[in-house]
Amino acid sequence: MVTGDAAYIKKMNRSLIIQTIVNERMISRADLSKATSLTRATISAQVADLLEEGLLREIEHEHSSVGRKPIMLSLNAQAGYAIGIDLDYGEISFTVTDLLGKPVSSKTVTLETPEYPEIVRLLARHIRAYIEEYKQSRYGIVGIAIAIHGLVSKRESIHFVPRFRWHHLNLKKDLENEIGQDIPIFLENNANLSALAERVFIHHQTNNLLCVTLYSGIGLGMIINNEFFQGHDGFAGEAGHMIVVPDGRLCNCGNKGCWEKYASESCVFESLAKCKQVKYVTYEYIQKLLAESDEETERIMEQFIYYLAVGINNIINLYNPEVVVLNSRLLGMHPDALGHIQQHLRSSISHYRQLSLSPIGKKACILGACALAITHFLDVPIVNLPYEP
Repeated sequence: MVTGDAAYIKKMNRSLIIQTIVNERMISRADLSKATSLTRATISAQVADLLEEGLLREIEHEHSSVGRKPIMLSLNAQAGYAIGIDLDYGEISFTVTDLLGKPVSSKTVTLETPEYPEIVRLLARHIRAYIEEYKQSRYGIVGIAIAIHGLVSKRESIHFVPRFRWHHLNLKKDLENEIGQDIPIFLENNANLSALAERVFIHHQTNNLLCVTLYSGIGLGMIINNEFFQGHDGFAGEAGHMIVVPDGRLCNCGNKGCWEKYASESCVFESLAKCKQVKYVTYEYIQKLLAESDEETERIMEQFIYYLAVGINNIINLYNPEVVVLNSRLLGMHPDALGHIQQHLRSSISHYRQLSLSPIGKKACILGACALAITHFLDVPIVNLPYEP
């Protein structure tokens, strides 16, 4: 039984009602009462408040049976909008979604400089433009979430971003000062946001999910009991720097034999460029070589998959997840990549329910950012949102 004062209980009931309506898409008051185990009087009072606030809308449900059409409740998705930002080296991507996570605007801006003050001003300029564009909606921009490709503390300050060489910066505070408006801003590691997107948009039936991103390095996003697993300071998940080959290849972190030196897409690109004696390697080039059954390319890919499986085995044994999602464009090019990985996961103590490739791909990070802003605005722990490719 929930204990506490009336205001706290009302807040908890409100959160449960909103979460249920979002998850169900459309639901009647009677069914909402059954789904939440709240009395009809409580449902009636809370729904009246949410309708007045413009967060819910009523729809007459079409059906063939005789009698009055039931009135269905759904979230008013256009009541407000969330901004997701992927702050990556060389470019910044922006996506705006409605309150059901549907993208309504996206763009990518090339970065000409890694200088922090200039990037803050650039971010603020684009954010202010979005605030102006969506100000006519009931709540306007409800939140801004920024994906950081580096270490972010629990206090949402930047500890270190390797490719920018940023140390100990308070981007959240600096942006708040630059924007000058009372809109919540959130900072989170890009891998965590990718994991959140997989949970919110795809894997609705799990509370425990790991997402391994394999692009420039290896990131591990962890959703445990529907919350980010962040560790003591917020820096958990640096699985790319666990050692899989003792005294192996030198890593930028200072250690030798780190996982991402053997099982990230960037290491495949580097190995293939060296092997083929070319300056640049693209996904299209690799796809062409695989289609031609090029032996050197197949050998490099097999090594990539082998070392990937080594690391996956380790994180499965550490965290016992229900679902493991691999976010990699390269794996999608290889025939039966998941089957090859699973052949290496034969330990009798490795337990997981599902290993899958991300259907969202690189968009996972920015959609996860939007989902983070939405859940904070709605004041719900987690929601199930529809994914539209």
